[in-house]
Amino acid sequence: MYQEILEGLGLSPNEGKIYEALVESGESSISAVALSANIHRRNAYDAMHRLIEKGLVFQIFSPTENKYNAVDPDKLVELLGEKQRQLEKALPDLKRKFHRRVAPDEAYIYRGLEGQKNIFRDMLRVGADSFFIGAKGGWYEPKITSARQAFFKEANRKGIKFIQLFDYNVVRQMPDFPKHFEGKLEYRVLPKEYSTNSAIHIFGDYVITYTGLPVGLVPESTVFFVLHSKDLAESYRTWFWYMWEQSRSGGSARVTRSK
Repeated sequence: MYQEILEGLGLSPNEGKIYEALVESGESSISAVALSANIHRRNAYDAMHRLIEKGLVFQIFSPTENKYNAVDPDKLVELLGEKQRQLEKALPDLKRKFHRRVAPDEAYIYRGLEGQKNIFRDMLRVGADSFFIGAKGGWYEPKITSARQAFFKEANRKGIKFIQLFDYNVVRQMPDFPKHFEGKLEYRVLPKEYSTNSAIHIFGDYVITYTGLPVGLVPESTVFFVLHSKDLAESYRTWFWYMWEQSRSGGSARVTRSK
C-alpha cells in the first residue's frame, strides 16, 4: 500500500515490503517477516540488514532465533530531511554546471501548457523585468491557475516588473484585465489594426515568440520559439520602446526606460 512512498524515500522494493510488514505485525522472526512480505528468506536477510543500517529496523537478540522490529515511522521524516540536506548541499554545484553549459546563443522550442510553465521558471531564474509585444493575457488560462499564482508570488518577491504592449483584442474581450493582474504592471495597447494571434516576450537575454495564442488562453497547440541571445534581446527591447511610444496609454504610472 505504501510501497511508492517508501521507494521514493530510497528504500528498495524488498526493504519497503519488510518495513511495512514489521510496522503491521511488530516483533517477528526473519522467517515470519519473509512470509508476511512474500519475499524469499535469503533476500529478506539482505534487505533486513540494509534496513538496520538505515536505522529503520532494530534486532532483538535471542538464544533461539533473533527477531526484528520496526523503528517508529517518524524515522522516515528524518530520512526525508537527510535527503533534503543532501540535495541542498549538491544544488550550488549543479547550478554552476547548469549555467556554465548554457550557450551564449541558442534556440529551442516549448509547447502548450508545460511550455508556459517552463517560461515561468525561466523568468524566475533570470529575475529580469518582462517586456511583451502583443500580450494576450495567457496568464488567465484556467488550467495553469496554481502555477500562475505561485509564479506571481515569487515574481513580486523578486521585484519583477511587467511592461506590456497588449493586443487590442485583450481590451475588447477582457475589459477588466488590469484589475486582476497579479504582478507589477505597466501597459499600453497596440492599435486595433495590428492585432495578431502571435506575441513576442523579452526578458533578460531571452526573446520568446508565441504562435497560435488566443486571448486569455494557452492551447496545447501554442508553440514557443525560445531564443537565448544578449544582442538580440537588447535589439528587441529597443524596438519595444519605439512601439511603446507609438501606442496609446494604458496604465497610469510612468515607466522609466531600462534594459
